[in-house]
Amino acid sequence: MLKFGPGGTAGLGYSEGLAKISELKLGALEVEFTYGVRMNNDEAKKIGEMAKKLKIALSIHAPYYINLNSDEKQKIGASRTRILQSVERGHYLNATNIVFHPGFYQKKPKKDSYDMIKEQILKLQDFIREKRWAPELAPETTGKASQFGDLDELLDLRKETGCNITVDFSHLKARNNGKIDYDDVFNKLKPLKELHCHFSGIEWTAKGERRHLLTQENYIKELLLFFKKYNKSGTIINESPDPIGDASKMKRVWDKLPGL
Repeated sequence: MLKFGPGGTAGLGYSEGLAKISELKLGALEVEFTYGVRMNNDEAKKIGEMAKKLKIALSIHAPYYINLNSDEKQKIGASRTRILQSVERGHYLNATNIVFHPGFYQKKPKKDSYDMIKEQILKLQDFIREKRWAPELAPETTGKASQFGDLDELLDLRKETGCNITVDFSHLKARNNGKIDYDDVFNKLKPLKELHCHFSGIEWTAKGERRHLLTQENYIKELLLFFKKYNKSGTIINESPDPIGDASKMKRVWDKLPGL
């Protein structure tokens, strides 16, 4: 089973946004904390209860300002705080995954960057377990070669830390100059029973991701045929300039696909 939903409520607010998502028969919403965690626990609980009544699964995108591979301890501390604030709100929202961009290589060897980020994720998970918070950390594949987060790095993190991952197919495409081998990607994802994913149209340069675009139907169909082929289930969040409209478009394309 696949659930589709938007990243954010497109300015509608949670009450109207959740109602709209339900009306369109979408099953998910990613709460966007991209510029800061501006929600308290009481608000989170109310929104979580509203989403539960409407049978809408929630996840969270943590703030952009995260770098667990920084040379500055203060920046790592601030990054940890932003992630943990997101996890705490996610606990009260009854959210599943906490999505975040783990960091930048910053001219360090990739292995050193991996080891640093792995260490920080293990420490975060220890704290999350102590607090008995339910959401899982789900670092995201990133769209620029300067950012930590190709698919292999995240799959290794998953094996070694037990975290979940977020597969952003558009980022993978942008990271590789518009090229993506879906068979290779889905073969690597076979160990994951439920996928948490992002998808939208995307513009890229030689350096990688530039901006998200509206999602074209042929682009959607290309991806969803591989979900059918590999019999994968999970959630796909759309982050285009029209996330609700494009999430609905994705569901319509999915519903029309023949069984394979």
